[in-house]
Amino acid sequence: MELVILLFSISLIFFIILNITKSTTKLPPGPTGFPIIGSLLQLGSKPNQSLAELAKIHGPLMTLKLGSITTVIASSPETAKEILQKHDKTFSGRTIPDAVSSQPNREATLAWVPPDNIWRNKRRICNTQMFTNQKLDSLQELRHQKVERLVNHIRSRCESGSAVDIGRVVFATTLNLISNTIFSIDTVDPEFKTAHEFKELVGTIMKDAGVPNLSDFFPVLKWFDLQGVRRRIRPAYLRLHEIFEENIEKRVKGMTMKRDGDFLDVLLDHCKDENDRKTIKPIILDLFIAGSDTSAITIEWAMAELLRKPEELNKVGQEIMEQIGLERAVKESDMDKLPYLQAVVKETMRLHPATPLLLPHKAQHDVQVLGFTVPKDSQVLVNAWAIGRDPKSWERPLEFLPGRFMESSVDYKGRDFEFIPFGAGRRICPGMPLAIRMVNLILASIIQPFNWKLPDGMTPEKLDMEEQFGVTLKKAIPLIAIPSITTSNH
Repeated sequence: MELVILLFSISLIFFIILNITKSTTKLPPGPTGFPIIGSLLQLGSKPNQSLAELAKIHGPLMTLKLGSITTVIASSPETAKEILQKHDKTFSGRTIPDAVSSQPNREATLAWVPPDNIWRNKRRICNTQMFTNQKLDSLQELRHQKVERLVNHIRSRCESGSAVDIGRVVFATTLNLISNTIFSIDTVDPEFKTAHEFKELVGTIMKDAGVPNLSDFFPVLKWFDLQGVRRRIRPAYLRLHEIFEENIEKRVKGMTMKRDGDFLDVLLDHCKDENDRKTIKPIILDLFIAGSDTSAITIEWAMAELLRKPEELNKVGQEIMEQIGLERAVKESDMDKLPYLQAVVKETMRLHPATPLLLPHKAQHDVQVLGFTVPKDSQVLVNAWAIGRDPKSWERPLEFLPGRFMESSVDYKGRDFEFIPFGAGRRICPGMPLAIRMVNLILASIIQPFNWKLPDGMTPEKLDMEEQFGVTLKKAIPLIAIPSITTSNH
């Protein structure tokens, strides 16, 4: 009982101090909220959607009190540009969720560390050794092989008339693509059975790291882990680190005698001693999770939208037939001939950005944004989901209309702030060049040789498109579809 009274008293003092500060600082507008908890109850289970609704009332730059944390949300292209471009340096820090803090060597990650010299060095290694066009081109054949395995797996399902869990098999493929880029080995077996453990581990991390957590809103309560988030997520982090450690040990001990020239070699070349080696696993974890999960999610959403609009699926199929045919498999070098397919991917990322709320930024000092003060240490969120559905930027924003990108120069590379699925500024996703190649290639490859239909009894109108919120935005109900072999034009 004494502990409860103490916690209540501390929270009340926080609330009073913060409200005194608020009265002397012109914060962006926002809901009043309740004493102590602020607007926590308004977040709901899908914060991307509830924050978008609140922004309609309070404006595109909005302040919410989330427990004892001042949070500023940007929900329009103009406000995102202020945060991610004009004041990029000021907002380049991160607020780190308690769930993320539970991983080993968190200070060695790429996604969550401050933008200091160590971070810049790691970022430079990724940009110059892993994600250059030259390096990605050199691994094209490898990606073609992994995608061919996926196509063969789906082909075997056609023979038995079985349904395919598209998210699961695509996740297994993206996982092997990332694994080969880093370790030069497959992580998942040819029949994709071992994908289940990885999908569970990554799913646990992405879901729990995105769940509203009392430990983040009341730092004084972190020690108690009241929602058990840290208890659930830490074993998943430890298991992934264990798997990575086995691969690193094999390489270091010379069990893999040849130099593979993969990303693990690059990372080991930058290690001076065993202590340095401990910093490798968090970077690998970032790349594995970001590379496999987000790409698989995007492909699943794309197929769901296409199955909901069969005429769009036919358009993509027709384009592939006219440009490539059925005689050979699609290659990465074909993508320039497939503008409509690329438009489908862009439209999918507009409606279903894999990261709906960009990873949280943190104000390094007080800063003026559009006439308002964003105070030092406040958390800043950019709602990429809301921005992609902004009616001021997009005609018929809730409809899946890939054709809108055919006549448009708007791109996802961080220069057009009405469309920022990968973020923008110095903390834009470094893996974007690889992600786009993988998504385009896999999507084209599973459309080219197959006709797809929904299971018996399900019409396109009945296909469930509910979202499951986490760090990434999954389809709540996995997409199950039935393939058959294409014998003629789509």
